[in-house]
Amino acid sequence: MNYDAKIDTATGMNANGSAGTTHVTEVYDVADEQDARSGRRVWLIVGAAVIAMIAIWFILHARADKPAGTDAVTQVPVVSVATPGRASIAGEITGTGSIAARREMPVGSVGEGGQVVSVLVDAGDWVRKGQPLAVIDRSVQVEQAASLAAQVDVAAADARLAQANLDRALRLVQRGFISKADIDRLTATRDAANARVKVARAQLGETRARNNRLNIVAPEAGLVLTRAVEPGQVVTGGSGVLFRIAKGGEMEMTARLSEDDLSKLSVGVRADVTPVGTDRAFAGQIWQLSPVVDQQDRQGVARIALNYAPGLRPGGFATARIASGTLVAPRLPESAILSDDKGSFVYIVGKDSRVERRAVRTGLVTAGGIAVVEGLNGTEQVVLRAGGFLNPGDKVKARRVEQGG
Repeated sequence: MNYDAKIDTATGMNANGSAGTTHVTEVYDVADEQDARSGRRVWLIVGAAVIAMIAIWFILHARADKPAGTDAVTQVPVVSVATPGRASIAGEITGTGSIAARREMPVGSVGEGGQVVSVLVDAGDWVRKGQPLAVIDRSVQVEQAASLAAQVDVAAADARLAQANLDRALRLVQRGFISKADIDRLTATRDAANARVKVARAQLGETRARNNRLNIVAPEAGLVLTRAVEPGQVVTGGSGVLFRIAKGGEMEMTARLSEDDLSKLSVGVRADVTPVGTDRAFAGQIWQLSPVVDQQDRQGVARIALNYAPGLRPGGFATARIASGTLVAPRLPESAILSDDKGSFVYIVGKDSRVERRAVRTGLVTAGGIAVVEGLNGTEQVVLRAGGFLNPGDKVKARRVEQGG
């Protein structure tokens, strides 16, 4: 603490008459007293901080001295494992596509055409080969045919007359009344008359054939898919398609598949087709595999033959499940199979409950899981889930479950 010394000099006489003495008075500085109080406060704060640090140090060291086994047990993860074994797996390939007529026949007017008098069938009707589908007015053509038929009769009469004249001449030539030249002339007349009969008949036959082509008929028996003509409509050979018929009512599905899936199939393989909007599956079989693969999407087409059924509507979308053979191998759910830049692999629980990585090669994919054709013999404990959170060498606690559990 600082003190200021103040000297007061008083001049006077004391009792003995000596000169006055000098007195020193100490004055306390108020500012120094405030500084002293601030210093004590700082020392109190520092002391409290030191005590807090010592307490934290004891707490941390007390936890570190706890037995290590207690936390280690609680930190070991529990994983679900299963032993897949080996089973016979039926392969299945799934594809999508559209339903269409296997052999679709467009039908139009093939004659000179005319006005449609009546339409005899509608979409959804079954027809037989040669059955009329629509009738075209033929009143003018009928009269033309009648005229030609009359000309045939005239030519036939002329031919009969020419033959009679020739017969009489042959009888007279023996008596010398008719020369050989007359016989040749009458013979030529007879032949020309017969030729005119043939021409007239050919013209009549042509006209009748044209008239028959006026009617629009079914080229084959089958199911009428579409109708694009109405009574009163004028049609010609350039009118386009008037009817579409599915030959024999046969249908097909064009399933688009990857080139890898196409290589596993062959003609005659069974397939089940389920149209959109229904749970019913229709049995069929592959009757043709696409000989080419689309360069854009690397897919080809498998054409699946189907018998006619009311639930199969051409143009509709459907899903096909195609059998692709069987094999004997372990089968795992998709969650058990992982992959990275090194390929597909699974985690198995080996000795001392340690996780091991095992490279595998997958095969058929089915609704029940994925076949593992290489890498497993079926006796391993395979981690079913949470493999993405494990690393080789991790210690785990295995919990056995049934496949799919």
